Parts: sequence; structure tokens; C-alpha cells
Amino acid sequence: MSTYYGQISKLISDLQEPIQYKLPIGEGHVNLNHYIGRKITLTFEGKINCVECNKKIKKTFMQGYCYPCFISSPQTSECILKPELCQAHEGKARDMDWSKKNCLTNQYVYLSLTSHLKVGVTKHTQIPTRWIDQGAHQALIFAKTPNRYLAGMMEKEISQYISDKTYWRKMLLGEYPDLNLNNEKAKIIPLVSKEYQQYITNDQKSTLFNYPIIQKPSKIKSLNFDKNPVISGKLCGIKGQYLFFENDFVLNIRKFTGYFLKFENE
Repeated sequence: MSTYYGQISKLISDLQEPIQYKLPIGEGHVNLNHYIGRKITLTFEGKINCVECNKKIKKTFMQGYCYPCFISSPQTSECILKPELCQAHEGKARDMDWSKKNCLTNQYVYLSLTSHLKVGVTKHTQIPTRWIDQGAHQALIFAKTPNRYLAGMMEKEISQYISDKTYWRKMLLGEYPDLNLNNEKAKIIPLVSKEYQQYITNDQKSTLFNYPIIQKPSKIKSLNFDKNPVISGKLCGIKGQYLFFENDFVLNIRKFTGYFLKFENE
């Protein structure tokens, strides 16, 4: 029997066949693939610390932050969710040193198949992590820009034609259309404004993702540590940031970043 205890953060993934997942907990990592098909127990004992200032808190904002850090940290800026609102290229940011490393660097506009065809933005260091975190079945680079603002403006323009959201329930159920991403890219290119055409890449190689799942849910029953502090059952798979348990239960690990958990297996 293995036991781990400590504060958790989002799952770490490694693009392999299938994708390998680790749960950061305390000072260590749990190799979750090793426990697929086995019973595990996750226990929340009531302790949550802000991932930024380490202050003890009762609830988190935007995945692990206390409210003061939520409204002041550069990692929770508006442009994280809406890249078109980024102002770092104008010298305006909560923390310009942080923005120089994260917003004023190469950014990618991409197409992916999650629950449907969608457009998204991520910085160069987050490929393919961003795609895996979203539970994408397949992804393709559409454009490369020198800053987050330009990528956000391209995404906003393209989102007039295809969605920029993931329908997480369909994603978990494995429901998505049978599309060729290169064909979809070719359809979208003429719709992009002339000023952004220069950023479109010639990338044609799409990345496929094989998630470690032995039994996917037939419907979705969400688990929540705030309502059920002890979550126990056979681990049936992992997709995106979700753990699949028997009887159609799913747990979004990322949602509980900052929580202190005990991990046990039989």
C-alpha cells in the first residue's frame, strides 16, 4: 500500500503512447498510470493554501489563489482567459517582467478537436501540454505570433466561425466530429484578415493523443471534495485534467489546486 500527503497542483503530462500522468502532491509525484485498474482513495482533510502566497484559505479563486492574489497576480490577469485583452505590448501589465517572459514571447493559435473543432491560444512552451490539458483528440498549429495580443486578436476573429470553448462533458465522453484538421485550416485561412495573414504557418502535421483509459464514462457524475471529502474507487482512466472512476464518476484535479490531500491505494 502506498500513501502520499501534501498540497496538490494540476496533473503533469508527458506525450507518450499512451500519455503518462503524474499527480504533484507535497514534495513528490504519484505516477497515476501505474494505478489505472486499481482502487485508490483521495482524502481532503480541510486544509487549503494559496498557491501564490501560501496563506491558509477557505476557498480558492481561479484554481488555487486567495482573493487578494487573484486580483493582483499576473498569472490571473484578464488576458489569461481573453488573450485579446493583453496590453503587455503597450507596456501595461500587472508585472512587466512576468509578461516579458509569458506574453511578449512566441504565441501559437491552434486548431483542435476536443468536443468539436475549436480555436485556441497558447505560448510556445505549453505545446503539447495545453492540448493534453484540454483533452484534445488531435491538434494542429494554425499561426505563430510574437505576442499574446496578436494571437488573441486572431483567435477572436476565427471564433466568429468556429468555437473557442470546450464542451467538457462531450470531451470526456469522447464525442467529437470526424474532421481533417488540415482541410479545416485551409477553409479558415481565407477568412482571416489581411493584417494577420503573415502569421499563418505552413504546419500540416497534426498531433494525435492517446489517453490512458480502460473504461470511459457513459454519462458524467462529477465529484467534488467540498461535498465529498473522501473519494474512493477503481481508477478507470485519465483524460485532460480529469480522473475517471468506476460507475461514471469523474474528478477534475485542476479545480482543486491548492488543496491538501492524502493519496492511498490498495
